[in-house]
Amino acid sequence: MGNYVLSCCSTADLSKSHFEERNISYICFHYSLNGTEHYDDLGETIPFDQFYKAMTEGAHTQTSQVNISEYLDYFSAILARGEDILHVCLSSGISGTCNSAESAAMIARERFPDRKIFIADSLGASSGYGLLMDTLADLRDGGMDIDGLHEWVNANKLRLHHWFFSTDLTFYVKGGRISKAAGIFGSMLDICPLLNMDHLGRLVPRAKIRTKKRVIHEIVNRMEAHAENGRNYSGKCFISHSACFETARAVADLVEERFDALNGRVLINNVGTTIGSHTGPGTVALFFWGSERID
Repeated sequence: MGNYVLSCCSTADLSKSHFEERNISYICFHYSLNGTEHYDDLGETIPFDQFYKAMTEGAHTQTSQVNISEYLDYFSAILARGEDILHVCLSSGISGTCNSAESAAMIARERFPDRKIFIADSLGASSGYGLLMDTLADLRDGGMDIDGLHEWVNANKLRLHHWFFSTDLTFYVKGGRISKAAGIFGSMLDICPLLNMDHLGRLVPRAKIRTKKRVIHEIVNRMEAHAENGRNYSGKCFISHSACFETARAVADLVEERFDALNGRVLINNVGTTIGSHTGPGTVALFFWGSERID
């Protein structure tokens, strides 16, 4: 399969042990909590329950992407070991990190002309981005070389579906994604917005569903409508959540009940501190392979 490193950012929202077991390298985004800077280090420094509790109690959060200098140092250390790199970035639809990674890669190519370094835009986020990386690790372990893997990710990344809902509109209002009036009205009516990621890697509202029970069923209905082979879907399914494990487990149970050909159990991860700084607690996201995202 050649001597290369499969790499991504911490915003793929897999656990540290998952990254290590699949031999996927990663570089950390940053966030601040009440003005104190931290690495988005998969809950190592501040456990996820503490992070979301602080948000609920009014803590101010802010995020920043990996800068060019950090990428260059990270890439250079790998290339200096004589290994090539395929680095897959958080969606350009929600972050400028791809531009920083590509700028660093251009410098790295000049410094290491005998090595290969490819940058790919995942057009994904959270554990959907993570499911993409997990699949790339499968292909790498099956013998695909770096050139083939780079071509494959660009040809197939839009088949990775991302569906999200939130049971708490507080941080959608705070982040300006919905108005304060709409947030109050939606909370009174127990509305849970259902969103997905479009073909440009942007989060797009798709429906307003009343009650958590109904939105749980609707998100699984969307999986049935779009998953590869419908109810006969035989791929992996990942879920991520922000401090609402029981709701995520309810979605996972329904998926496992409806899709009996699933590849293993549904894997439930945490929404990390970068993505979670914008969603707040109460978000559940469902990820699977299916038809190409065209809008």
